[in-house]
Amino acid sequence: MGSSDNTVGLALAVASSAFVGGSFILKKLGLMRAGKLGVSAGGGGYTYLLEPLWWAGLITMLLGEVANCVAYVFAPAVLVTPLGALSIIVSSVLAHFVLKEHLNKLGVLGCISCIVGSVVVVLHAPEENMPTSVEEIWDLATQPEFLAYALSTFALVATLVVFFEPRYGQKNILIYLGICSTMGSLTVVSIKAVGVAIKLTLDGTNQLFYPHTWLFALVTVVCGVSQLNYLNKALDCFDLAIVSPVYYVLFTTLTIVANDIMFKDGADQSLSSIASECCGLITILTGTILLHASKEKKAASHAASPWPLDGGISWYISLGSDDLVRNVEDDYFAAPQSSPTPA
Repeated sequence: MGSSDNTVGLALAVASSAFVGGSFILKKLGLMRAGKLGVSAGGGGYTYLLEPLWWAGLITMLLGEVANCVAYVFAPAVLVTPLGALSIIVSSVLAHFVLKEHLNKLGVLGCISCIVGSVVVVLHAPEENMPTSVEEIWDLATQPEFLAYALSTFALVATLVVFFEPRYGQKNILIYLGICSTMGSLTVVSIKAVGVAIKLTLDGTNQLFYPHTWLFALVTVVCGVSQLNYLNKALDCFDLAIVSPVYYVLFTTLTIVANDIMFKDGADQSLSSIASECCGLITILTGTILLHASKEKKAASHAASPWPLDGGISWYISLGSDDLVRNVEDDYFAAPQSSPTPA
C-alpha cells in the first residue's frame, strides 16, 4: 500500500471526524428547538423528527460514517480508527462557540485523557479476522461465548430501560449512553455481517438467498434505531461537551469487547498488547471521572452563588441551633428553595 493511498485514507478519516463532530452540534440545535415546540426527546417525545436541523445533523453523521468506511479501503485500521477521537475535539470546540457550553480546564483534561486512552486501546487492539461468508459469521454469532454476551447485553438494556431510565435517566448520563453503547456494539457486528454479504454479492457470490443475511440486517436496523433514540435523549438532557467523549469511550470499548468475543481477534495477542489495552482502559476511566467532576463542579459553583439577586433574597435560619438570636444577627443568607451544603 503506497503512501498516496495512506494520504487519501487519512484525509477521509479526518473529514469523517469533522462531519461526525459537526453532526452533534446540528442535532443538539434541532433537539433544543424541538423541545420548545413540544415534548422533548428526554421526555419521550419525537418532535425532533419534524425539525430540519436534526435531519441535517443525521445526514451529516451518515456522510461521516460513509467517509469512515471508505477510509478503510485506502488505509489500515491502525491509522483510521484512532482518528475517530478527533470528532470529540471538533464537537467540543463547536459547542463552546455555537452552544455556549463552557468546558473548564478539568473537562479539557478529561477529554484529553479519554482521547489518549482510547487511542492506546485502539492501537493495541488485535487485527480483525475478516470472514469470507455470511454462514461463517452466523457460526461465530451462535457460539456460546457470543450468545452469552448478546443475552447479557439485552438483559442489561432491559434492566436499564425498565428500572433505571424512568428514575435516573435525566440525572445520570451513563443510563442513556449505557443503553446506546451496548446496543451499538451489536450494531457494529451486524453491520459487518451485512457488509460482507454486500461485498460478496457484488463480487459474484450471491448472499441474499441466505436468511442469515436478512436476520443480520434486521438486527442492524433494530439496534441502530435504538442506539440513535437514546443518543438523542442523552443529547437533549446533557451538555454536548460531556456526551461526546463519554459516548466515544463507552462505544469504542464495548465494540472492541464484542468483536473480540465474536471474532476471537485477541487469541494471538502478546502480553504487552494486553497490558497496553488495560492501561488504555484505566486512562479512559480516569478521563470519564474527570469529565463528571468538571460537570459537578460547574453545577456546584452555580448553586453556591452567594448573592442570587435574580431570584430574590430570603432569610435562612437554622432552627436546630441552640442560639437562634445569634444566627439572625450574623445575617445568614441563602437562595430560595436551597439548602446548605453539608460539610
